[in-house]
Amino acid sequence: MGFEACHPAVNFIFFASVLWGSVYFQHPVFLAIAWLCAFSYSVRRAGRKAVIFNLCLLPLIVVFALYYSAYHHFGVTVLRKNFIDNNMTLESLIYGLVIGLRFATVCMWLEALFSVVSSDKVIYLFGKVSPRLSLFLTILLRFLPRLFREAGRINLARKAIGRGTGQGNLLRRFCNCLGIFSMLITWMISALALESDSMRSRGSLLRGRTAFSIYRFDNRDRAFVISLFTCLTLTLMGAILGTGRMWYNPRILWRPLNALGLLTAAGYLVLCLMPLGLELWTDYRFRKARTS
Repeated sequence: MGFEACHPAVNFIFFASVLWGSVYFQHPVFLAIAWLCAFSYSVRRAGRKAVIFNLCLLPLIVVFALYYSAYHHFGVTVLRKNFIDNNMTLESLIYGLVIGLRFATVCMWLEALFSVVSSDKVIYLFGKVSPRLSLFLTILLRFLPRLFREAGRINLARKAIGRGTGQGNLLRRFCNCLGIFSMLITWMISALALESDSMRSRGSLLRGRTAFSIYRFDNRDRAFVISLFTCLTLTLMGAILGTGRMWYNPRILWRPLNALGLLTAAGYLVLCLMPLGLELWTDYRFRKARTS
């Protein structure tokens, strides 16, 4: 029983908090905390596939930073001229890396979110507030894994006729990818239409409908929420007082972390590590109970 066994409201509060922190903070200490914790927990949830996905994000961060610095010319530290004779500055390059790292961190947290938050949790949280929003989120969370599986099936079938994504020269591979993409668009339209008709026939948008749920807010959830809000309060306090503030234009200016900044960073670190710590502690108790 890991973090997915907690109450859906607890899952929602945690992921909303860490996604906010990943987007808001620009200080290198907080960026490193968010990236490392997101990497660790996504690997914990998805295993080898998460390692491959997370490592593939690193060169994309560098490519985005080079693209960003080529078209944004703020800053005073000139590195070189680009192909249209505009300045490429150190400040724009570093800020491009920051934006790319924040985006990669959000992607890793979302990867963990998709494995923790199931469709029945979404219905439980949003069904009474907004049935349409609940239905939309449920279809989205269920549709993305189906999309990747369908792409794999199409590619496998096309390999039999020599039109897979890894067959032929570069131009042929590009055309094969376009063919698979076209088939995926057709499949998506058909699948969404069937999904809509199916949910409408089940009365998903009828007024006064109810949803069955098996979730109960127990003492473990209460303890987790108290710890979560304690860490979140420390993080918000530091964010309001500007401990993680950074400036990249026209120069890179950042203040070293003082006592309040270190307290904020510690609270943010504990906040990001809470689900991973809960799952490791649960595994430890389970192994200990089996050996005793």
